[in-house]
Amino acid sequence: MLQFVCASANPDKVAEIQELLAGVVDLLPRPADVPDVVEDADTLVGNARLKAAAIVAATGLPAVADDTGLFVDALDDRPGVFTARYAGEGCSYADNRAKMIEELSGVEQRGARFMTVAMVVWPDGTEVAVEGVCPGQIAQSERGDVGFGYDAIFAPDEADGLTFGEMSSTAKHAISHRGRAFSALLTALEQR
Repeated sequence: MLQFVCASANPDKVAEIQELLAGVVDLLPRPADVPDVVEDADTLVGNARLKAAAIVAATGLPAVADDTGLFVDALDDRPGVFTARYAGEGCSYADNRAKMIEELSGVEQRGARFMTVAMVVWPDGTEVAVEGVCPGQIAQSERGDVGFGYDAIFAPDEADGLTFGEMSSTAKHAISHRGRAFSALLTALEQR
């Protein structure tokens, strides 16, 4: 079994990554003494690379990282790389959802897409990066209490109007951006 250190400090993301890599990757926890990585790249790939490289440098072990962005058509693809801090530094998931609902008030065309870049970086600098995309719509209001982040307001095109917040984790993983990215990562790792 492959063994990677998880670069994410977000416990919700770590839980999803563990589910998606179960049985193939032994996912080691991010060391508690590694400081937060400043995610100041202007792309998802760049931010994933920053996180993975920091963990490799701290542990000397291969690391897996991801970065996710929500790109909303009516907001000129915002929040993009700022998805986690859309409502400001230190904001909560609820703050981000509330700001999104407010900004889209009165907007009929609510198309959006989630994109995740998943990356593994090895100590020798070798890397594998893949992406997963899930198109959908931003709901008019929050629906469902499963998941985290924007799950209660993102309705994937393939979910018959349900938001991620109304879906089981199995159903979500089958069509989500993160599910698709980590599935592609496993395929890329098999081909190495």
